[in-house]
Amino acid sequence: MSAAAAVEKRGFSQRMLDGIERLGNKVPHPVMIFLILIGLIIVLSGIFAAIGLSVTYEVAEPVPIVGEETYPGGTIEPSLEFPPGEVYHPPVETHTETTAIKSLMTADGIRFIYTSAVQNFTNFGVVGVILVAMIGVGLAEHAGLIGALIRKLVAVAPKWALTFIIVLLGILSSIASDAGYLVLIPLGAVAFMSVGRHPLAGLAAAFAAVGGTFGVNVLITPIDGIVTEVTNEAAALVDPTRSISLTANLFFGIGSTLFLAFLITFITDKVIEPRLGRYTGKAAAADEAEVTEAQQARGLRYALYGFLAVLVVLLVLTVPSNGILRNPETGSLVEDSPLMDGLIFLIMAIFLVTGLCYGAGAATLKGSKAAMEAITKTFAGLGGLIFMLLVIAQFIAYFNYTNMATVAAVKMADWLESANIGPLWLLVGFILVTLILDIIIPGVIPKWAIFAPVFVPLFLRLGVAPQTVLAAYRVGDSPMNVVTPLMVYLPFIVLLTQKYKKEAGMGTVVSLMIPYTLIIAVAWTLFFVAWYLLGIPLGPGAPVELK
Repeated sequence: MSAAAAVEKRGFSQRMLDGIERLGNKVPHPVMIFLILIGLIIVLSGIFAAIGLSVTYEVAEPVPIVGEETYPGGTIEPSLEFPPGEVYHPPVETHTETTAIKSLMTADGIRFIYTSAVQNFTNFGVVGVILVAMIGVGLAEHAGLIGALIRKLVAVAPKWALTFIIVLLGILSSIASDAGYLVLIPLGAVAFMSVGRHPLAGLAAAFAAVGGTFGVNVLITPIDGIVTEVTNEAAALVDPTRSISLTANLFFGIGSTLFLAFLITFITDKVIEPRLGRYTGKAAAADEAEVTEAQQARGLRYALYGFLAVLVVLLVLTVPSNGILRNPETGSLVEDSPLMDGLIFLIMAIFLVTGLCYGAGAATLKGSKAAMEAITKTFAGLGGLIFMLLVIAQFIAYFNYTNMATVAAVKMADWLESANIGPLWLLVGFILVTLILDIIIPGVIPKWAIFAPVFVPLFLRLGVAPQTVLAAYRVGDSPMNVVTPLMVYLPFIVLLTQKYKKEAGMGTVVSLMIPYTLIIAVAWTLFFVAWYLLGIPLGPGAPVELK
C-alpha cells in the first residue's frame, strides 16, 4: 500500500489527532510555554485587580494546628510538638471568605516574585516524590530487575489480558498515592514493547488508568478521609446531625473501577494502538548488562529474598496493635496513618533493596560503586525534567498568588447553583463544571473545599444525599488530569515518551490522551446517571437519595 493510500485510510478522528500532535509539537519547548504563561498571568492579574474582581463564598477546610514549642534533651534549639489526634484527624470548619484578584504588578507582587523563587521550588512536592522514588526505581531498572519482571509478567499473562492487567493495576495504584505515575506508567510502555506492541500505547493506557480515574478504587485511599470530612462539614450547614462514612462511595468505587478498567482497555486496543501503528523503533539504552537465563533466575530469587526481608520489617512495624506505622490514636493502617503517609519511601525501599539483591544475584551490579553509578545515571537523566519543574513551580505559585483559579471556580459554582433545573441535570452540570475547573485546579482537595459548601447543602435541599454529590465530584475530578498542562507529572510523562519517540513533545502526549479524556468523561457520566436512576446504594448504608 502506498503512503498516500495509508494516509487516506486514516479516519477523520485519527487525522484530527495527528494534526493536534503536529501542532502541539511545533509550539515552543514546554519551558518556554510556561514562561509565556507566567507573563500572561502577570498581565491578567494586573487587569483583573484593577477592575476590582472578587468573590464571596463559604469554604470548608482543615483548621491550622498549633504546635507547642519544646526543648528536647536540654538543647537550645526549639522544636514543635503537635497533638497526634489533631495531626491525624484535623478538625474541619466552614467559614465565609472574600477573595479578590491580587496583582503581580504591584509592589507586593514584585516582592513575591523576587523572594519566593527558591521556596516555590522546594515546596513543589512532586520534585521530592520523583527524586525519592527514582532512587529505588532507577537502580532497579539499571540492574535489570524491571526488565526481568516484565519478561516474567509477559510469560505468565495471556497476551489478550496484558492491557487489562496494566490498566487495572493503574486504577488500583491510587491507594499508593502518586506511586503509579512513577512505577506503572514506565512499566506499561516496557510491557507492551516486550510483546511487540507499541510502547506508547502501553504508556497511554497506564497514564489513563493512573491519572484519569484517580477518584475511585476498590479500597479506601488516603484522599478519602479528607474529602469525607469536608463533605460532612458542608452537610452540617443544613443538617448538623447528618454525616457520611469513609465507605459511603465504596460500592460506586468498586463498580467504577471495573467499568473503567474495561473501558480503558477497549480505548487502548481499538482506538489508540491502531492509530499508532506498528512500532519500528527502539527505546533508549537502559544500560542493562546481558545476563544468562541462569543469572536472571538467580537474580530474581535473590530479589524475592530482599522483598521478603522488607516485608518482614514492614509487618513488624504494622501488625502489632501499637505498631509504629499505625495511626497513634485509632490504630488504623489506612486512615491518616504513617504507613500511608510514607508510601513513596516504602516504594523506594522495595525497589532499592530488590534491585540491589537482583544485581548481586545476576552479577549486574558489582559492588557499591556500581550501585552508586546506577543512581547517578538516573539522576543525570532527570536534569531537564528538574529544570522544567522549577519553571512550572513558579507558574503554579504565581497563579495561586493571584487567586484567579479560586475566583473562576466560585463564579462557575454560582452560575450552576442559580440554574433552574432538576436534581439529575444539576448533577450532570456539576460534573461538567468540575471537568472544566480541573484544567486549572487539578488537585482533588482544593476544588472540593470550594464546591462542597455550595453544592452539598444545595443538593440536600433537593433531596439528594451528600454521598451522591461526592460520587458525582469523583466522576468530574479525574478525566481531565491526563491532558491539563497543570498536571504536575505531565513533564515526566513527556520525558518517558521521548524514550520511544525522540521528537515527541507535549503535543504527542496530549493527542494520545484526548480520546481517553473524552470517552471516559462521557461514558463515566452515563454510568453515574444509570447508577442514580437505578437507585443502587453508593456504599454500605449510603443511598443515592435521602431517606
